[in-house]
Amino acid sequence: MSLSPQWLDELRSRISLSGVIGRSVRVTKAGREFKACCPFHNEKTPSFTINDEKGFYHCFGCGAHGDVIRWMTDHQGLPFMDAVKELALQAGMEVPAPDPRAARKAEQQKSLHDVMQAAQDFFVRCLGDERGAEARRYLASRGFPAQIVRDFGFGFAPDSRTALKEALSAFPDEMLIEAGLRIVVEGKEPYDRFRGRLMLPILDPRGRVIAFGGRILTAEKTDAPKYLNSPDTPLFDKGRTVYNLHRAGPASRQSGRVVVVEGYMDVVALAAAGIGEAVAPLGTALTEHQIERLWRLVETPTLCFDGDSAGQRAAMRAITRALPLLRPGHSLRIVTLPAGMDPDDVVKKQGAAAMEELLDGARSLVDVLWEAERDAVPLATPEDKAGLKARLLAHCETIQHPDIKSLYRRELTERFGELAFARKERAPFQPRPSGSRAKGQPWKPAPPPLAEQDKAKMLRIGTGPSNSLLAAVLDGLICHPQHIARHADALARLQPENPDTCALIDALLVTSDGAQPLESATLRTILLERGLRLPSAQDYAGMRFGFLASGGDSAGDELAEAIAILVEWPAVEEALVEANKRVETELSEENFAEQQRLIARSMALRARLGQMGRARAAL
Repeated sequence: MSLSPQWLDELRSRISLSGVIGRSVRVTKAGREFKACCPFHNEKTPSFTINDEKGFYHCFGCGAHGDVIRWMTDHQGLPFMDAVKELALQAGMEVPAPDPRAARKAEQQKSLHDVMQAAQDFFVRCLGDERGAEARRYLASRGFPAQIVRDFGFGFAPDSRTALKEALSAFPDEMLIEAGLRIVVEGKEPYDRFRGRLMLPILDPRGRVIAFGGRILTAEKTDAPKYLNSPDTPLFDKGRTVYNLHRAGPASRQSGRVVVVEGYMDVVALAAAGIGEAVAPLGTALTEHQIERLWRLVETPTLCFDGDSAGQRAAMRAITRALPLLRPGHSLRIVTLPAGMDPDDVVKKQGAAAMEELLDGARSLVDVLWEAERDAVPLATPEDKAGLKARLLAHCETIQHPDIKSLYRRELTERFGELAFARKERAPFQPRPSGSRAKGQPWKPAPPPLAEQDKAKMLRIGTGPSNSLLAAVLDGLICHPQHIARHADALARLQPENPDTCALIDALLVTSDGAQPLESATLRTILLERGLRLPSAQDYAGMRFGFLASGGDSAGDELAEAIAILVEWPAVEEALVEANKRVETELSEENFAEQQRLIARSMALRARLGQMGRARAAL
């Protein structure tokens, strides 16, 4: 199908934009334009203008802008072609005919839409007559208001193998089978798929019935699934369809969110509680197509899972599906309900306000991923912890966007480092009672108090050329890019105060994601094109490191040692500052020994750095 710009311009000219928008939003005349409160963000003073002459709308508050087709796609949630067809119908225009095969498919789908609507009318009639008494009692037990029952189109399928066929006798049996309403079994007569079930229609974004979901009414019936959906048909693809999307789209414009729950009965329960922007997948984990469709409505949909093991598994499946798709500004937020409860339970037992509070406390995708993997198995041994790190990095590798991959890897490796290398708490110092020294140990006097100049000297220990070392290491990695991937985890743990240095480290980590390391000259060109400042000899105070002048294994080994010093040094210096404070507060043997150990280690690091750098001046 080819839609020329001329044809689309004619369509726009025949449609009153204010009239289309006025069906969903209250508009008022303001001179030659119309005004309204913006439907894309909550506001009390109208800043949304509609200009019929120019054919566009614009919000001066949030920047929303578009024509009548954009309105149908962004506000009504319709795919582009469905929006065009809907507007063409209003304008009395013929959409350009597609090729013959597509035309035959469209005609076939039109006929199937007629079948599905006829089936929906039949199910609704059955719910209202004597055959639907049990279904009506079930709906009453769930506390669904009559308006919700009508809005969602509840119906009832009689417990008969032929009731639907007889009611839809105007349509051939082959069409009922193709629509998924009847089942064919080899050697047997076809029979109705839905029997003795409460029925819910599944609608497309244009509000047309394309499938059904049915729920059994008696818990005693154990020989059939609790929920049964239509099979995939020419109208229905369960991996691409999002239940209640046609209602949730407009509602999400007001609330700024979309809530994804596990089943369509949860959607109904939330709608009854006043949360109209809820949707659900249909019998499968949330798919890539469904995630992309939700991102058309909001940038960060909220996934709500039951608080049981099945809900946790569903959350991890959704995370795994979403990671490769992540892009700037687009992610997921996740809510885990209390154990053993679904949204309907929360609303009934704790009220709608409790559900809103849970939704407001939704966690980020990276938080849930970290917690799920951290708690997946006990972390009793080094091997267990190494397994956690491997799982986290494997998740990061699935992310396609290079910047997001780098940021996820850095975030998760930092959390892993805090967990795996946490400083062990030492037992508080207990002064030895007078006269209670151990047998055989000579008596030693307490060390004399430090003079003020000695204290000042100790406090000065802890400063050092760490910035110079970092600059030299980064210059060395640019000279030898093949070593970047080897040290990616250590680099991700560094947190320099200079934002330019942070940006350079992130860029180097991104380049290490490729299958083959870049050449040094190529890497320098890429970094300079990104506007990054590269380190020079002035940044490391004239220190002449071997890895800056040579290559081969020796350069790699010296780089590795320099990076190890760079990672250890801040921890030693921080611990030394704390040790100095403890000595000032309580000059015990244990505190003094720990202080001396840290001083010795700090001096050793300085000495080794001096040997490596062959500095012109003393440190």
